[in-house]
Amino acid sequence: MIQEEVNKAVEVLRRGGIILYPTDTVWGIGCDATNAEAVERIYKLKGSVNKKGMIVLIDTPAEVGRYIRRVPEVAYDLMELTDKPLTLILDGAVGVAENLIPEEGSLAVRVPDHDFCRRVASRLRRPLVSTSANFSGGETPTRFSDIEAGIKEGVDMVVDPRFEGNPTRMASSIMMIKEDGEFKILR
Repeated sequence: MIQEEVNKAVEVLRRGGIILYPTDTVWGIGCDATNAEAVERIYKLKGSVNKKGMIVLIDTPAEVGRYIRRVPEVAYDLMELTDKPLTLILDGAVGVAENLIPEEGSLAVRVPDHDFCRRVASRLRRPLVSTSANFSGGETPTRFSDIEAGIKEGVDMVVDPRFEGNPTRMASSIMMIKEDGEFKILR
């Protein structure tokens, strides 16, 4: 059952579509992080050009090295050891859509503790954009029923809420880690 939904989502993403989907934190809007046109569609849907608000989800910590030039060793340790949702902002973004990378050249990356998300990222073989399912400046909806109709209507696929799992209903913690291992907790 879940694999059928994963396959449908991946098909939409490979065609450049955007999806509304559950994560281990809150519901997200996503696309193939290597597709600049799809990334732009998300900015337009949300009414935002804030590149710092979009992260990418990958299926395993080992994948981060495909999208960051030099990954500090501590980043791998944190991803593997954390027991709560943690987004790492790392310098040296590569291999993703240019309009996803802020001026400083960083990329926000997270390995979700969520079966559906990991399966989609694994099957897509690319990172999955993840941004909260709200219009820019609006409240982050913590439940599917809180998502505004305009968001639901603006995507190409709404993933079945049955695959929500047990989300934290809170945004992830965010930590910025420099190449030399220096870090700063942002949230």
